Amino acid sequence: MSYHVYLVEDEANLNRLLTSYLQNEGWKVTSFLTGAQAKAAIPQNPHVWILDIMLPDTDGFELLNLIKSNNAKLPVIFISARDADLDRIIGLEMGSDDYLAKPFLPRELVIRTRKLLERVYGPNNQAPVSAEQTTGILTISSYTIYEKERRVLYDDQPVDLTSKELDLLLLFAGHQGQALSRQQILNHIWGTDYFGTDRVVDDLVRRLRKKMPELRLETLYGYGYRMTNI
Repeated sequence: MSYHVYLVEDEANLNRLLTSYLQNEGWKVTSFLTGAQAKAAIPQNPHVWILDIMLPDTDGFELLNLIKSNNAKLPVIFISARDADLDRIIGLEMGSDDYLAKPFLPRELVIRTRKLLERVYGPNNQAPVSAEQTTGILTISSYTIYEKERRVLYDDQPVDLTSKELDLLLLFAGHQGQALSRQQILNHIWGTDYFGTDRVVDDLVRRLRKKMPELRLETLYGYGYRMTNI
């Protein structure tokens, strides 16, 4: 199975660049632009965190402490443009597994991430299944999603979703914080052989928003959508 990488980087252009490089390795990547988004995702336990220290709303050291408090064995790579030696020492003392000083080549981050994953999980890409993947139960806001049973509850009351609405919800849930283009959504929900307009995506999102108003679904004009974690 593919590894799931959580990337926290507040510079949008760099975030997109690093996400692209990491995805090219065949890994699933969920990216965050703020510390608040990352905090909300800590219980989800990905296979590795890549964490920028300098964030607009949260200190990276605080995030590292929360991540390690939730799962002490979960590997974390720190990236920073600040005092490299000091940050590296503090990060290692707090439990980070690697450190990369800005500026760096995206390929170096990929190599370091691969080596860390191999060291933690073994050389044969046998990443362990996360708790969410095992139970198939996701919690977003006040919604509980039972993926295997294909049902959703809101405060213990069922939410009536069509099959495609549920597929869209699961797609967003698996890529929280990540921008998804209309074409990506179209290919995932309707298949690559669909020849209709991508406006069906907008209609499906509209219906999902109406039935699940507490979802944080952002419209990325001219591109697509993103579900945030707060």
